[in-house]
Amino acid sequence: MNLTLRVWRQSGGAAKGRFVEYQAKGVSEEMSFLEMLDTVNEELIGRGEEPIAFDHDCREGICGACGMVIDGVPHGPLQATTTCQLHMRFFKDGQTVTIEPWRAGAFPVIKDLAVDRSAFDRIIQAGGYVAVSTGGVPDGNAIPIGKDVSDRSMDAAQCIGCGACVAACKNASAMLFVAAKISHLGLLPQGKVERERRVVNMVEAMDSEGFGSCTNIGSCEAVCPKGITLDTISLMNREFLRARFTHKSRD
Repeated sequence: MNLTLRVWRQSGGAAKGRFVEYQAKGVSEEMSFLEMLDTVNEELIGRGEEPIAFDHDCREGICGACGMVIDGVPHGPLQATTTCQLHMRFFKDGQTVTIEPWRAGAFPVIKDLAVDRSAFDRIIQAGGYVAVSTGGVPDGNAIPIGKDVSDRSMDAAQCIGCGACVAACKNASAMLFVAAKISHLGLLPQGKVERERRVVNMVEAMDSEGFGSCTNIGSCEAVCPKGITLDTISLMNREFLRARFTHKSRD
């Protein structure tokens, strides 16, 4: 398989970027998308050229590092799939593929396809920890939790923080990510102690990082590689309003 790649090249955040065309020849259908980029980089290095910078780590779809926009879609054309799990058999011989980084003010470009997603880390840090009394604590498995609640919590906990939701949103909103982090803790008994403080702090941190507002279009849900739904945003909004009302009534 032979492909033409239009890759976004940018030497740094302050530099002007542009698309550069490369030829990917002899690509195996069994390669992953990142393996294909690896072979292109090997050729570039062999010619003494600068390789394409892109983030990657586990290559198993669980770390969220491999974010890039492929033909206008975060993570590429296959639903519920990260870029590292996307295989070249889903592309056609002779196809032109456009590859670019996440486009969001809160995700500044570091180099080429790599962006700075540390804003997500700061939002998580704002949420704090789950308080646990270390004296005479009952076994976690002994706390009865309804299946519906545990399923919803585990579904939200699947979020890998890749940022595809932000890249797909026209407002660069991080609501789906924040909602997933809030929901998977707030739904369980262990996370209810700090639920009010957590949701307020995380939402305020999200706003301070410069992410846009949610207009409920659903593009975030459509590209999420873990299938997290808009229901988590509804839950977060309810939690936030409840926390605001509770704090106001206490004042």
